Amino acid sequence: MIDRLAVPLPWLDRAGRLSWLKLAVFLACIAPALYLAAAYRLDALGAKPITALIHATGEWAVRFLLFSLAISPLRRLADWPKVIVVRRMLGVTVMAYAVAHLTLYAVDQNLILTKVVSEIALRLYLTIGFAALVGLIALGLTSTDAAIRHLGPNWNRLHRLTYTIAVLALAHYFLQSKIDVTDPVFSAGLFLLLMGWRAMRRFQWPERPWSLLLLAVLAALATAGLEAAWYGLASGVPANLVLAANLDFSGPIRPAWWVLAVGLSLPAMALVRGPKPRAAGQAPSRRPAHPPRREATREPTREALSPPA
Repeated sequence: MIDRLAVPLPWLDRAGRLSWLKLAVFLACIAPALYLAAAYRLDALGAKPITALIHATGEWAVRFLLFSLAISPLRRLADWPKVIVVRRMLGVTVMAYAVAHLTLYAVDQNLILTKVVSEIALRLYLTIGFAALVGLIALGLTSTDAAIRHLGPNWNRLHRLTYTIAVLALAHYFLQSKIDVTDPVFSAGLFLLLMGWRAMRRFQWPERPWSLLLLAVLAALATAGLEAAWYGLASGVPANLVLAANLDFSGPIRPAWWVLAVGLSLPAMALVRGPKPRAAGQAPSRRPAHPPRREATREPTREALSPPA
């Protein structure tokens, strides 16, 4: 019998007990793959099923990448520390869908590897996508406990490549979408929102409902500007027409409004959580009128020692 600890099941915690959170996330991770497999089996993917699978697996890789980046703000703003246990699972899921994305592309090229390699080398959007895939594989292979122990502090440095990989993946998404970039713009807007929150943490700006509301508005405005700039550069559509489309609700709702809707969840979580309760016996903190000068070196905070989001 195979030792359960030697081959850990993704829905078990470190003690070998069932984790309902991990089970729910695991089912959510495999659900798109099961749906796509069933749709392919039932011939429900249109005239070019392999092409449809290529696009769908790439899109889900980007979505799960954004889900993994959302773990840190969800953990802090919702005061939900246990959610951190699913971040590794989400990261491995991103790698799995990205590998499937490339594999299906090779199938679409009749598994002629020389052609696949030449296409990747000659087409910019494929080169960018392949670079993102290589990065995801590197992160996936070093996501084990043994790799974390072996790499030590270098593990954090390596896994900060997640942000660069996300930029590459979004660039690939934009370039392969060609005409309609609604979904890539929405994904890029969410990425800007998540990185904006990280900037707030980096510069120690207050995470109050009003500041998070401002972040949501700025992310939505940046999304609208990004959409206008892309269409203006890629297809010559005047930027003012694209921006005006955001105020026309007779048609589809533009990505900027969806980014705003998601962004509003941040101040909502902060309001529901409220100020963190002070520990028993802890006196209110009083900032001196003239704070002492900080030392050049200081002990890193617990947040700085935690794995990158």
